[in-house]
Amino acid sequence: MKWITRERPKIDRLACPWLIKRFVEQDAEIIYVPFSEVMNKAQELDAIPFDIAGVEYTHYDDYCTFDYIIKKHNIQDPAVHAMAPIVRGADTDRHDLAAQSSGLWAISAGMAHDEPDDYKLLEKGMLLYDSLYSWAKYLQHVKHTQQPFENQLLDIFKQYLQHEHDSKKVPKWAKELKEIIQDQIDTNLNLSLKGLSETLQVHPSYLSREFSRYFDDLSFGEYIRKLRIDKAIQLLTTTDHSLTEIAYLTGFSDQSHFTRTFKKFTGKSPSGYKKHIVKK
Repeated sequence: MKWITRERPKIDRLACPWLIKRFVEQDAEIIYVPFSEVMNKAQELDAIPFDIAGVEYTHYDDYCTFDYIIKKHNIQDPAVHAMAPIVRGADTDRHDLAAQSSGLWAISAGMAHDEPDDYKLLEKGMLLYDSLYSWAKYLQHVKHTQQPFENQLLDIFKQYLQHEHDSKKVPKWAKELKEIIQDQIDTNLNLSLKGLSETLQVHPSYLSREFSRYFDDLSFGEYIRKLRIDKAIQLLTTTDHSLTEIAYLTGFSDQSHFTRTFKKFTGKSPSGYKKHIVKK
């Protein structure tokens, strides 16, 4: 029997011929013609039209033509039924119906793009759906990593990811410490690790050891100096304060100390940095 449909198949018009040839009529002849010629050619060739509006073998309700053929011919094969939502999802752009739908669409669209001959495309489609059928029948529950060694590596990697996730959880004391530092950096020029540990009721040795994990990989002293340099940059670019005044306002004992620290963090002296900003 001849079966006829629209040219340039992608999903249903490849999946349906596969289903017809494998479960309905092994010697079926599939014919592709332009959309406008399907019905006339069907009558002329005594062919069954499919996947076109107004014929029996087409979409119905929320189902596609592949589903209709399964229903019409009472195909009971469990693997075919497993394939149905994959085909339906790919054909109707409802990729939520099956995890494999988006992959089927991607492969089918790529094949259609690369192969201009519909009948050669059908040959490739037959191989594609044979493979999908084999997966549905034998391999649905098989994962890519099946060897014990691979599974062991996968478990180790999962544990590593969990550890990384857990290690990045910011403890309560770190959140409170960041708030205290932000609040006091401008007014308390004598912030100390010991004083903060007493405020937080955290042992100073523990605070010193753990500080860098939650504060940009910087030690307490480095972090405080970074904040003060950030403040100095703000004052340099928004005020007319002298360098001596800025050094004092940002907690440095003298301009020389301020200049050395500023250059360490920015690569430029305060005056050089300001000139660079002005030029921009």
